[in-house]
Amino acid sequence: MTPGSAADRVEQALKFLEGRWKLVILFRLFGGKVLRFSELEKAIPAISQKMLIQQLRQMETDGIVRRIVHHQVPPKVEYCLTDWGQALCPALDALLQWAGARELLSETDAKAPSVQAKS
Repeated sequence: MTPGSAADRVEQALKFLEGRWKLVILFRLFGGKVLRFSELEKAIPAISQKMLIQQLRQMETDGIVRRIVHHQVPPKVEYCLTDWGQALCPALDALLQWAGARELLSETDAKAPSVQAKS
């Protein structure tokens, strides 16, 4: 794989996660959780109902989230991750570890004596 094709593939992969709320929704559903729409609303109070619907629909179209409709009164709709969506968990855990390492490096850099370049 060339650097150019790798960059293209990374860009394609990141498009699946575009959107302010998709990662938050993913983390709420990781671990095989099945949540009703109202439970997701309560778990992510800062998101509007319209935005939650949009993000879930996009994730469903992309094959990341499964929408389960129970035909009953009152209507019941649940969401869970597909196997492919659940497969994102290790990659996102690695991303969190990477971000955590940055915080540790920042703390280490702040404690280290500064070195000035000679001119």
